[in-house]
Amino acid sequence: MKILVTGANGYIGHHVVQRLIKLNHEVIAVDFNNSRIVSEANFLNYDILNTSFNDVDLYKKLKSPDHIIHLAWQDGFNHFSDAHMDNLMKHFHFIKNLIDHGCQSLSIMGTVHEIGFWEGRVDENTPCNPLSYYGIAKNTLRQLVMLYIKNKAISLKWLRAFYITGDDKNNHSVFTKILEKAQAGEKEFPFTNGTNQFDFIDVETLAMQICAAAIQTEIDGIINVCSGKPQSIKDKAEEFIKENAFNINLKLGAFSTRPYDSSVIYGDNSKILKILKNEISTGV
Repeated sequence: MKILVTGANGYIGHHVVQRLIKLNHEVIAVDFNNSRIVSEANFLNYDILNTSFNDVDLYKKLKSPDHIIHLAWQDGFNHFSDAHMDNLMKHFHFIKNLIDHGCQSLSIMGTVHEIGFWEGRVDENTPCNPLSYYGIAKNTLRQLVMLYIKNKAISLKWLRAFYITGDDKNNHSVFTKILEKAQAGEKEFPFTNGTNQFDFIDVETLAMQICAAAIQTEIDGIINVCSGKPQSIKDKAEEFIKENAFNINLKLGAFSTRPYDSSVIYGDNSKILKILKNEISTGV
């Protein structure tokens, strides 16, 4: 299968490209540079948000792939960057152009931040009330695309990720900060009380789930790509410190818990489990 990946050099993207190559797919990797993209992929240096291309047949220009995985997103780690709102309609017009010119199978990266404050399990019907520019932009893009394809023959998967770990030098998370402090020789890391529970998933496992969900043809719509299990941020951070043999301890209670952080939030992973089970049973 010929699969195009936007944001292919990004934190998630280069893992997705590697996974697709291992599955023997033809990969078209679209980004500004290819420093982390494996040589087996067909790299295209292309600005997907350049609005001067609105009248161009982007689907043909991007090699008419069988499926598109749209991961590209600027400032994904800065949830209040103006770029989220500035680029929202550029993403929509890029996707609309692809659909208008023949794309029939599309996966788009979503986020738990579309949901906002929520206590408990998140499924495809959980109401969204995003509390950041990032969450608002992703939620709005999903609504726009789903409305646009309502009467069109197109397979759309909205792949909603939760809290991602792994490749920690590049993910700008609290684990990155612990890593940096430990390597600097500091003995304590200021922390909250650590009781909030989130749905953590390693980036390589996430990439595997993204590829499995994107390639299959049985399940569309919102698909949570996640572990389905809540774990406290304290336990996860202490696990991270132990696994890496860092000589640093959490200073619990140094910061107050943010009022907009859910005490427990995790994904309903029933769809992705079904997809993975089908993948195993068919030998894909």
